[in-house]
Amino acid sequence: MSGKPKLYYFNGRGKMESIRWLLAAAGVEFEEEFLETREQYEKLLQGGSLLFQQVPMVEIDGMRMVQTRAILSYIAAKYNLYGKDLKERALIDMYVGGTDDLMGFIMMFPFLSAEDKEKQRAFIVQKATSRYFPAYEKILKDHGQDFLVGNSFSWADVHLFEAILMVEEKKSDVLSGFPQLQAFKARISSIPTVKKFLEPGSQRKPVPDDKYVETVRRVLRMYYDVKAN
Repeated sequence: MSGKPKLYYFNGRGKMESIRWLLAAAGVEFEEEFLETREQYEKLLQGGSLLFQQVPMVEIDGMRMVQTRAILSYIAAKYNLYGKDLKERALIDMYVGGTDDLMGFIMMFPFLSAEDKEKQRAFIVQKATSRYFPAYEKILKDHGQDFLVGNSFSWADVHLFEAILMVEEKKSDVLSGFPQLQAFKARISSIPTVKKFLEPGSQRKPVPDDKYVETVRRVLRMYYDVKAN
């Protein structure tokens, strides 16, 4: 294993999308192998590549890494997106954790029934605008800097930017009451590596559709219905 990182996942967002975002923000090119059949997944299992029998899995620096948070932490540290000291790293972890909570409400959305999707959409917007976005609005306002931690671009910024875009897909004007986050979004989107990932033709994945849901269910043998919050 050498050269570019190689990502093993479905041809869609899911838990791998934040890994794609972080690599792209760091300016790192990567390859992907998409899981489309149960046989592909079982081959990885039988070959011992999936330590805890689950994806995402990333081949990087001679390792086969699983567990999304571990992969993201490694990439952030390797490419200087993890703060300059222990205190900054702790803040980044805290902010990423909060953003993860919000993203979790969104990640399940494609697997819901039509009725539950409408309920979940309202729930996502409510949580974003009453709990998560106010916290980040306050952080940016209080320290008056361009980025969340140490006035340097970090994993926390990438993660929040991704989450903002995800919530905007549910309600386009969701940032209308958050001027600090509006300015933050504009700053992050102008960073060259981020701007490149936002362009058509990048490895950024679109909003999950029925084909993606069907593939995930088939490969993972998901025979149950996901419920809304």
